[in-house]
Amino acid sequence: MLALAGCAAPEAADPAPQEISALLDRQARALLARDEAAYAVGFDPAFAPAALREFDRLTEVPLASWGYRVQEVERQDRDRATVRAELSHRIAGYDSGPVTTERVLDLTEREGRWYVTGDRPAEGAAQQLWQQGEVDAVRGGRSLVLGVGQPEERLKAIAAAADRAVPAVSSAWPGTWAGRVVVLVPASLDAMGGLLGAPAASYRGIAAVTTGEVGGGPDAPADRVIVNPEAYGVLGDFGQQMVLTHETTHVATRATTSASTPVWLSEGFADWVAYRGTGRTAAQAAPELRRAVQAGDVPPALPDDEAFAFGSEPDALARAYEGGWLACALIAERWGEAKLTAFYRAVGAHPQREGAVEKALAEVLDTTPEEFTAAWRDHVRERLA
Repeated sequence: MLALAGCAAPEAADPAPQEISALLDRQARALLARDEAAYAVGFDPAFAPAALREFDRLTEVPLASWGYRVQEVERQDRDRATVRAELSHRIAGYDSGPVTTERVLDLTEREGRWYVTGDRPAEGAAQQLWQQGEVDAVRGGRSLVLGVGQPEERLKAIAAAADRAVPAVSSAWPGTWAGRVVVLVPASLDAMGGLLGAPAASYRGIAAVTTGEVGGGPDAPADRVIVNPEAYGVLGDFGQQMVLTHETTHVATRATTSASTPVWLSEGFADWVAYRGTGRTAAQAAPELRRAVQAGDVPPALPDDEAFAFGSEPDALARAYEGGWLACALIAERWGEAKLTAFYRAVGAHPQREGAVEKALAEVLDTTPEEFTAAWRDHVRERLA
């Protein structure tokens, strides 16, 4: 006897993801073309004013690309959907790779067409500067400074400092990097936290941070230097210049820095570049560590990664940075600047954290971790006692 099996017709695929992707592609093209009428078409009338405010705020930002990549579409009911998407953009003349962030969009369907009714950061994701207010742009020779709620003179001064930082970094870091930097200056510490997708209190005493992806190569997401207007503003001219040179070093070394790179090396190297050629003594550059050394407390080992955590006790955080700087200064003085950069590259090129420093110490500096730690402790005593 033959068994007869019935075959049900396959369920039709939901057309919403493709239709929504096409809508967002049209929106991206209209934004890049600065076609406000075409851009407005894709928004629900109730949301359009907010969307067009963002459109206006982007006027000063020289965008080379903009786009959403739909990751998930969740139907709320027959004519409503929530979309998780990755927003990416590149700034013309500055970014070789995109800046990316996760967004959540709400949409509604009417008469066969989808309209955006809301657009917000995904949980834990960062805001973009233009979502915080009207953006002002200052173009330096080697920098682009974008600010919200900041006087033009302040943005010009930051651009000038960034322009000085770029050649200082290039002279200390041989090799290819972009040779230019984008600096974001939000209106407040709280706004800085929004740009980082993190609690603002963690950055209260931090004058600036650099965002980006370590070890990603030339096509990695673009770096941004984000200035804390409160902490940066209380620094003198030297301190402000050092901050921007330090952060620009992170931009230059980003492709070579990896998960194998300990924080003492990445932060110490950035400080070494920032202090290089300034004539500052160790006592001037490492006051907190000097106080500890003079009290008989020479650190037994190089600072671990946890010592650099944002929100740490300020004096302890300062000692960690100062210890990393002195380690890099020791290498530059005893083995030479070329060996320091070769050591940095060798550590970052190691496939994993374990053994990275040990291998680079042996192959580049012909020493061991024990010998290097002892030499560093002696260097700390000699310079700071």
